[in-house]
Amino acid sequence: MATETNQETGKLEFILDVPFPSSREATVALRSLSPDREPRRGVISKRLSVSGSTLSVRWSADEARILRVSVNSFLDHLSLVVETMELFGPPVDL
Repeated sequence: MATETNQETGKLEFILDVPFPSSREATVALRSLSPDREPRRGVISKRLSVSGSTLSVRWSADEARILRVSVNSFLDHLSLVVETMELFGPPVDL
């Protein structure tokens, strides 16, 4: 987890890496969280990706307040996804 200011753009950036037990679970989390687009495009952007069993999220925003709101909302959704996966068990192939 890191917060920094991009020297080229002047935007605030926040990077979060979330480890999962398997790459399959990281991919399920990615697919569950990807449909949520940022309501203020241009002011903030969010990119999600999976590498191995790690879900990586990178935000870029003009204002700290907007960045904070977006990160907090994402963490709420991530918590729900993780709790759901724990409740139903690991994903299975169909």
